[in-house]
Amino acid sequence: MLPGSQPATPVRRGLWRDLRSLTLFSLKRLLALFLTVLVGVYLTIYIANMGGQVDELRLVQIRSTVGEEVRADPAFFDMPAEERNALIEDRVQLEVDRLRLDQPFILRSVDYLQQAIRLDLGRAEQMHSDTGSRQVYDIIVERLPATLLLFGTANLLVFFISVIVALALSRRYGSPMDRAVIALAPSSAAPAWFYGIFLILIFAFLVPLFPAGGMVQVPPPEGTLAYAASVLRHMALPVLAMFLGSIFISIYSWRTFFLIHSSEDYVEMARVKGLSSGLIQRRYILRPTLSPIITSFALMLIGLWSGAIILEQVFNWPGLGTLLFQAIGHRDTPVIIGSVVIFAYLLAITVFLLDILYAVLDPRVRMEANR
Repeated sequence: MLPGSQPATPVRRGLWRDLRSLTLFSLKRLLALFLTVLVGVYLTIYIANMGGQVDELRLVQIRSTVGEEVRADPAFFDMPAEERNALIEDRVQLEVDRLRLDQPFILRSVDYLQQAIRLDLGRAEQMHSDTGSRQVYDIIVERLPATLLLFGTANLLVFFISVIVALALSRRYGSPMDRAVIALAPSSAAPAWFYGIFLILIFAFLVPLFPAGGMVQVPPPEGTLAYAASVLRHMALPVLAMFLGSIFISIYSWRTFFLIHSSEDYVEMARVKGLSSGLIQRRYILRPTLSPIITSFALMLIGLWSGAIILEQVFNWPGLGTLLFQAIGHRDTPVIIGSVVIFAYLLAITVFLLDILYAVLDPRVRMEANR
């Protein structure tokens, strides 16, 4: 041992061991999620191109477009038909070489996959951003903040309100409020967009308190506060729809977790010691149940992400869901693939962060991962 150095204490060794196991667990989960995203994106590329048939249709479209451009150009009116056809073929061949349509689809699909993973999403065929850009990356980045704002707000509201209400109901088992939550729990079987239709009908038409769709009024108000107030008014109904679609089942599930743990022996011992009800709930009931609660919340998030397309379309919310719906209508393959890639990354990041939080809250997860 070097002079002046101190031996590692058991606490330091334990912290280092926990940090190492958490890092190993995170790397394993990150690799697994990356492989999942890889497979999902490739399947999307294959399906969106229908195994290469879309590229064959694209070749026909290129030939038709180039032919119309050449025949409509006055400079080529006096050109002999054979030379004009040769010119068309040369221009078509340039597009074929640029898009690599003369190569087997399996090779091009791998190239598409590499570009998609690097977020090199290419140019849109039909769509463009509000600024006029045809780059798929610019189109998606323009829509991404709207989706994150809407779903982030709704998810945070559902999580915190569910935990608070579920804790309160666990102290009032069998009360009228508890029975009401149990009765309303099956209502969460309906998706958020289903509630959104009725909310628009009631609060946008019968009682016009909120706008029926969009993200901000037209024309947008001047000033930061006025703009933010307009966004909040437009967010009210879609956030409420997502809230109604998941709040009751979340409260019911988490209230059940709290009830199970509130009957444990160590909780009864804490009550005998005279600890306050709030301290018992935070330390002896809430903390042990956070792991299953986070698991339940992760499953709920996956369901909400998958329903983003229909919900945003119902409320005309200018997010990724609406963009994907429009891209499918236009058959814009690059935008379809790019939107799915971003959704895959968002879902993977969400699951990864929840996994890390799960491992932090429950060290047994890291211990199982190291075996």
